[in-house]
Amino acid sequence: MENVWIPMKDGVRLSATLYMPDGAKPNEKFPAVLEYQPYRKDDAMAARDYGIFTYFARRGYVGARVDIRGFGTSEGVPTNREYSEQEQADGLQVISWLARQPWSNGNVGMMGISWSGFNSLQMAMLHAPELKAILAADATAELFHDDIHFIDGMAHIDEFELNMDMAPGMTGAPDYTLDEKVLGPRFEATPWSLLYLKHQRDGPFWRNPVRPLSEITIPSFLIGGLQDGYRDSIPAMHEQTKAPIKAIIGPWNHSFPDNADFGPRIEWRDEAVRWWDYWLKGRDTGVLQDPKLVIYMQHWHPPDPNLEAVPGEWRREEGWPPRDLKLMTLFLQPNHTLVDSVAAKDVHRLKYIPSIGVESGFWWGELLTDPRPVDAFSLVYDSAPLQNEVAILGRPHALLRSSATAPSADWFARLSDVAPDGTVTQITGGGLNGAQRESMSEPRDLEPGKVYPLDIEMHLTSWVFPRGHRIRVAISNALWPMVLPTPYPMTTSLELGANDGSRLVLPVVPVHGISPPAFQPPRPSEERSDFQSTGELFPGDWTTTRDEVNHKTTVHWHGKTETTYPWGKETDYENLTYDADDTHPETSAVQGEAKSVFDLKGRVLTWQGHLSVTTDQKNFYYKYTRELSKDGQMIKTKTWQETIPRDHQ
Repeated sequence: MENVWIPMKDGVRLSATLYMPDGAKPNEKFPAVLEYQPYRKDDAMAARDYGIFTYFARRGYVGARVDIRGFGTSEGVPTNREYSEQEQADGLQVISWLARQPWSNGNVGMMGISWSGFNSLQMAMLHAPELKAILAADATAELFHDDIHFIDGMAHIDEFELNMDMAPGMTGAPDYTLDEKVLGPRFEATPWSLLYLKHQRDGPFWRNPVRPLSEITIPSFLIGGLQDGYRDSIPAMHEQTKAPIKAIIGPWNHSFPDNADFGPRIEWRDEAVRWWDYWLKGRDTGVLQDPKLVIYMQHWHPPDPNLEAVPGEWRREEGWPPRDLKLMTLFLQPNHTLVDSVAAKDVHRLKYIPSIGVESGFWWGELLTDPRPVDAFSLVYDSAPLQNEVAILGRPHALLRSSATAPSADWFARLSDVAPDGTVTQITGGGLNGAQRESMSEPRDLEPGKVYPLDIEMHLTSWVFPRGHRIRVAISNALWPMVLPTPYPMTTSLELGANDGSRLVLPVVPVHGISPPAFQPPRPSEERSDFQSTGELFPGDWTTTRDEVNHKTTVHWHGKTETTYPWGKETDYENLTYDADDTHPETSAVQGEAKSVFDLKGRVLTWQGHLSVTTDQKNFYYKYTRELSKDGQMIKTKTWQETIPRDHQ
């Protein structure tokens, strides 16, 4: 491992750790594999990075882990947002620098998960000549619709905001300098959550960091999870990108496939090496004969957040949409059933209950508990018990004809499997901000009482409904705390009847597909003996408290992790409290705190961030305070406080 500086044109130096192949022959050349992100490579991510990049280094690659400008041990002022123009300009220079090193064969690959998967796609769109191939896991280019700030175009606040609002204010390991020249610009950096809350519709702010997927012309290896919030990008890449694509979609949440919270877990690094060997070393490893898509067909399982492995089977597809796909249309009936024939005309009404939804998760993923507490306050429609197994693969649609008695309303559709004993397992879902029914960039108020056609495209899924089970779709106007409530009391309606009446469209495929080559089970990762960690911030733990008399509900989430380094111990805490009032939907609130305590030799440094977002009918009220104390004494503090008008949220 070599720690090096990569100079930028403006004199700022980015900090890189190079994982070099040991015992190289004189004049031997290697490709570089770059991961580029703000998540601190020298402390927070060091143990994780080691297991990935030692694997690649031992197979003839120089792994390059680079902190973006203003984060970790890199120099400079933090960028003003994710995926900034500065981040991308620096990234192009990093790629060029790697390709010019004496040990380099001139070829660079880029990889990563989440943030570093996002910017791998973005750098591919910029056509850096030295960038020959990418590997992007759990990534998307739809920053407004899919990213963590606005889910399906609706306001969302979660643990990520706490983490990333505090992170710019911290200095790098192991020194954690308090030199004002370094600390000052970081501590003064505006919290990103404030910026994002000011951009409540799609448009240039969200579009400028990305280009169309069709502009990606280099080979792309994509990894996704059916319980991850960014999974829809993989079918979109297959449809829009002409470059060679290899994709694996397992049942996982937001993780690499070898260390997922639940299985089946697989080894992905051997697949990555085959990919890199072909595109960066020119070795014929057979990747061009690999399936373009291998996806996990999930079979029924009971609702269980602690499930060890999702039952099912792998299948291969040669692109998107899947072969032999047929659409099944089920019409919502007056008696709350789903059948394949047109319904009689009727209207179903639903009172808006802002506080429902916690059992359906914090984003469109996760293994969940039984969602019947949410179904109880939704319009629910069930099929008859199935006479045969039914398999779906793709993105179901809820096509609704609906109205609201208020100028602002959200709609959510959730697809579930109902077992013969009544147990319900939620499969997928999707949401639609009614104001964005025609355009996410030009939202318009609803006209109260007017019936609108709404197309709710649910998120990618696979599922086999067993014989004797029922298909369920549930429609609601809240899914809190995933999405902040709309501010008006109201009743919404669904119109049934006629060919264009409210209906569910399912992407049905044969129950069994073509089997792909078998994956290898995860191999043990090399570990750093000088780091020890316990606990995890995410997914953490949550509880729900309902005040039935006063119609108020509180959700409390918290997480904790602790890591020991050679230079000291870091303890991280995060908590979020969400409040909703069913009689006053305009008065929701989110309060959160993040705290990182560094117990170092001779001193204790504590960074804290306090986030508050409250609402009324017209505004978001934002407040964020960043604090730094040394040995229990406050040495720096700064507060940002603004009133932000609600823009159709």
